[in-house]
Amino acid sequence: MKVNVYYGGRGLLDDPTLYVVNKMEDVLRELRVTVERYNIYEHKNSISTLPQTFKEADGIILATTVEWLGIGGYMQQFLDACWLYGDKEKIKTTYMQPIVMSTTYGEREGELTLANAWEILGGLPCSGLCGYVDDLVSFEMNHDYSAIIEKKAENLYRTISQKQKSLPTSNQAVTQSVLRTQQLELTPQESEQLSKYVADDTYVKQQKEDIEELASMFKGMLSEQETDQSTEYIVDLESHFVPQKDFQANYQFDVEGKKKPLVIEVSEEELNCHYGSADHIDVYARLTPAVFDNIIAGRMTFQRAFMTGEMTAKGNFKTLRMLDQIFIFE
Repeated sequence: MKVNVYYGGRGLLDDPTLYVVNKMEDVLRELRVTVERYNIYEHKNSISTLPQTFKEADGIILATTVEWLGIGGYMQQFLDACWLYGDKEKIKTTYMQPIVMSTTYGEREGELTLANAWEILGGLPCSGLCGYVDDLVSFEMNHDYSAIIEKKAENLYRTISQKQKSLPTSNQAVTQSVLRTQQLELTPQESEQLSKYVADDTYVKQQKEDIEELASMFKGMLSEQETDQSTEYIVDLESHFVPQKDFQANYQFDVEGKKKPLVIEVSEEELNCHYGSADHIDVYARLTPAVFDNIIAGRMTFQRAFMTGEMTAKGNFKTLRMLDQIFIFE
């Protein structure tokens, strides 16, 4: 039998959780259990790979200390890694005993948090241990407390060796029927490989640089595309412009799919076409790119498009009719 211990505290000498863990490890070793401890703070740069250490374990102990509020960041990161990269099939057959000691308030809530998290992950629950410690020396010298800790270690051994079952819980029901968090469908081998990549700072940094480079490239391509679109129709209008003496007018075409309207400013022999806005507009028109393409190709006139309803317009209709005279498409 093998039991892994995952300690989520900061490793301080006066941490009561360390005393409890050491005591339990001694009892388990007397029962000929192989015990391996992982101090999460020593693996803070590779926490995502720690769930892969479940492989040979029959049971685990999650131990942490409530110093001011909750189970602490290291343990929370470890649980997140279990959810993202852990082998769920292995977790389903692994017993977990939570140990939470407190130097302030909240040891019961901390124990409940660990138990709930493991059940939602699909793991097997085991009776935990929690307590408040005001004076570490008095706590260590109390024989009754030592007996309780030893008893908990024996219970863990008995639970694992006898593969004891427990009644179903609502957490398990929620996991099976309600909780549908988006996850990558990965095999255990793929999850392990992904966790190694995530823990590799150099790899992650390179991936971020590659993503930024791709984003910059696509942004440049999009900018070029928008530049090309900003000149659409303008060249055709300018090349087919026929000046009219003593004629001035401003047209605005709202082309479907274009972010900005096309403005045509005519002043006798001068023509100014651009996408944007103008101070004074004589005729407002709305049409689709397909209709505009037909007009430019000579298959339809502005007047015919308006009469058939393929182009809507408002403003001075005499000025609208002049479009077919100042722009002649053959």
